[in-house]
Amino acid sequence: TSEDVEIRRAAAREWTRWEMATSRLFPDPEYLDKAEDLDFAVAFARIECHYFINAIFVEEAYILNRTSIIEQIPTIIVQGRYDVVCPAKSAWELHKALPKSNLTIVADAGHSMGEVSIARELVDATDSL
Repeated sequence: TSEDVEIRRAAAREWTRWEMATSRLFPDPEYLDKAEDLDFAVAFARIECHYFINAIFVEEAYILNRTSIIEQIPTIIVQGRYDVVCPAKSAWELHKALPKSNLTIVADAGHSMGEVSIARELVDATDSL
């Protein structure tokens, strides 16, 4: 929010570096380099900040409070064991609220669907439907 463009760019670059570093269990240097693209970093940081400032535009526990609406829908939850963005507790609480759901904890992954193990589980989940 600084008036100084250089300060905004530096903050956006650091924000993006942090997000990219924490989203994967094993950071990918090529992926992290995206933060050096200032156009990308500014757009990424602005979008995330906009959502976070507005509480993601939904009330807290929005899905958990409405599981009765979706309990008949086949639900597969894929969660990285080392996800520091969305902790496994969230996936576990959703799974408990949807007893017919299938929860897979991916042992060697963090948050990103770009991680090989997460991607594989998501493809397997989709194929099973």
